Amino acid sequence: MKRIFLFILTNIAVVAVLGIVASLLGVNRFLTANGLNLQALLGFALIMGFGGAIISLLISKPVAKWSSGVRVINGADGPQNADEAWIVETVRKLADKAQIGMPEVGIFEGAPNAFATGAFKNSSLVAVSTGLLQGMTKEEIEAVISHEVAHIANGDMVTMTLIQGVMNTFVVFLSRVIGYAVDSFLRKGDSNNSGPGIGYYVSTIVLDIVLGFAAAIVVAWFSRHREFRADAGAAQLMGRKQPMINALARLGGMQPGELPKAVEAMGITGGMGKLFATHPPIEERIAALQNVQG
Repeated sequence: MKRIFLFILTNIAVVAVLGIVASLLGVNRFLTANGLNLQALLGFALIMGFGGAIISLLISKPVAKWSSGVRVINGADGPQNADEAWIVETVRKLADKAQIGMPEVGIFEGAPNAFATGAFKNSSLVAVSTGLLQGMTKEEIEAVISHEVAHIANGDMVTMTLIQGVMNTFVVFLSRVIGYAVDSFLRKGDSNNSGPGIGYYVSTIVLDIVLGFAAAIVVAWFSRHREFRADAGAAQLMGRKQPMINALARLGGMQPGELPKAVEAMGITGGMGKLFATHPPIEERIAALQNVQG
């Protein structure tokens, strides 16, 4: 319930901020007496599309910590036991190999899962669940951590943000252009055509939803593609692919934990439905790894 509340509250706050910015810049006044001002609409779409994605990226670490209940174990207090010290040292070793700055390392309560997040390669967060630590061998845990470090090294958080921003921009822009065209057709011959009618607003809302689903399919497809790269990156960081194959096989027999929406795409498992899944099926990932040379 806390995750849902935070997700809704964050999105309301982001939309409010972007609405104020659009108003200050004047790009929210793209509907004029003479029709659509496409230049202003494009500016509005860019602000709403990229603004939300970028803000979400910038606040991803604190939101992930709060929503997942992550306890950072390499902070001022340091690790509390030998297992935590081993996790911190493992992340340090892999980060050095990947040539990125040392991430914050966290643990959260829950079923088997892990995720990486953060706006910058050298200021990221890697978190693993207690369920993962209890259900895997150290070599398998290291493989999962390698997968998350590979996400960071590949710049996946930024790339996903850019793709999401592009898709959001298209959705906002196209829904309003098509909505205006539909409204103009419905009101053809209407002498009192001083502004958009109900057709514009209904069409825009429907198109925002329909095009939003289409955009989500594209984003999910790319997310699945980058999972294969992270698996291969994990094998490269560890020097061999078998530990990652073993970790995936182990995860295939577990019930993966649910992650907050903000970091779901950066987890080791996650997603629902084939078209909207952020991760490929485990068996496909294992098969792809087995075909990796070396």
